[in-house]
Amino acid sequence: MKAEGDDSFFPRVTVQIPLYNEKFVVERIIDAVAKLDYPSEKLQIQIIDDSTDDSVAIAAGRIRFYKDQGLNISHVRRSKRTGYKAGALADAMDGASGEFIAIFDADFIPAPDFLGRSIAQFKDAKVGVVQSRWSYLNTKTNVLTRVQGVMLDAHFGVEQTVRYQKNCFFNFNGTAGIWRRTAIEDAGGWSADTLTEDLDLSYRAQMKGWKFIYLNDLECVSEIPTDMCAFKVQQHRWAKGSIEVMKKLLVPLWKSTVPLRVKIEASFHLTGNFSYMLMFIDSVFFLIPSVHIRENMDLNFIGWFDIPLFVLASLSHAWFFLYGQKILYGKMYDKLAIMPILLATSIGLGVNNGRAVIEALLGHVTGFERTPKVGEKTQISQASQSSNSTNSASRTGPQRYKALSTKWADWLELSLALFYAVNLLWAIWEGYWVVTPFLLLFTLGFFYTGSLSILTRRRQNKMIPAIKIPSDPKGVTSVTDSEDQAQQEAVKVIA
Repeated sequence: MKAEGDDSFFPRVTVQIPLYNEKFVVERIIDAVAKLDYPSEKLQIQIIDDSTDDSVAIAAGRIRFYKDQGLNISHVRRSKRTGYKAGALADAMDGASGEFIAIFDADFIPAPDFLGRSIAQFKDAKVGVVQSRWSYLNTKTNVLTRVQGVMLDAHFGVEQTVRYQKNCFFNFNGTAGIWRRTAIEDAGGWSADTLTEDLDLSYRAQMKGWKFIYLNDLECVSEIPTDMCAFKVQQHRWAKGSIEVMKKLLVPLWKSTVPLRVKIEASFHLTGNFSYMLMFIDSVFFLIPSVHIRENMDLNFIGWFDIPLFVLASLSHAWFFLYGQKILYGKMYDKLAIMPILLATSIGLGVNNGRAVIEALLGHVTGFERTPKVGEKTQISQASQSSNSTNSASRTGPQRYKALSTKWADWLELSLALFYAVNLLWAIWEGYWVVTPFLLLFTLGFFYTGSLSILTRRRQNKMIPAIKIPSDPKGVTSVTDSEDQAQQEAVKVIA
């Protein structure tokens, strides 16, 4: 559905920006929401800031600047980060005055006309959420960002679009969307008992009968993780959170009165990340042994079933991603070259995401690990800096973060790459050509994810050893030229 404005419909809107240690992007997002083209008397902006670093001073400086210009903007702080993002959003609701709540993560850059193009959808009293499509300002940074761009395009261009068109459940993506306040309250409010509070609340609201709108033509620019460790942090949280939501809501879903076809599709949606765990188990315990069993039992003819299996399992997967490009951009052949590394990356995530699934099933609790941002530079007009802004570009660079203690997993991925490489050479030597495509993808996938993770960690430690960025009382920060150069060098990941 195409987003259209409506000059006669201007309900009161609260824009919420949840932050936690986002010093590289905080100024950019505050400047972007301050430029939203919406009647000022109907607009409230809440900077919901749980930060413990220089982000607090930076945000305070920009908030003070826009307050002086008459903007209704406030700095919402709390003493303890209880419930992480979900807790922050729930806590801020008491001070929110809007009938509708627009939410943007710190790495997003809404265009000035975002509210005008989307708010009219709420003229239908049954609509609880309007979700926009993500686009990306940094897909050309390296191979990994290109891969992620294609992956996310498929999610929005195919999954979200089809679920919306077929009246199935789909989820608010946690950002770049608007909620009707009564829908949040009717569904029970934000909850921190899963890592994907957006998916959780989305399903509870739709089970209550609220209608969700997806606007494929309304884009909101965002920043993609630029290194493998940050990408794994994000993927781990999404995979684990989806299984936690499954445990919480799958039974209530089937007890609800929603149509059977919706229940079936929603069940596949919530359990989709099991594929990572099953893929990892199958590849380690069944793929290689099955090849040896065929050899010893003279069952080599069965190997020819691997060809259609490879086509169905791998090439159909590639078609899904390519079709997303066709839907959104009308072309897909320019992405053919990246398909092998995309498929390999999907396989390489098996350890990281499979571990997330197992943790969720076992009830292992981990904190909400935010996806690190580096503040990619952009020439987008709505993100341009005002003459009174601090120098955000000088703060761009990688952040040191604890990536869920996955160093052992990185080395496991490299070990698996070696394991599959040996078996690939053996299969070639013995002439078992039908299994070589599988073995090659697994070798490349685990080597790519494991080696880039280790390289990223070492580069971070070498290039930015505990750089401390001071802040002055006015909230203006700076870094030296040498520090900035070190940060920029550390972002360059070999891919």
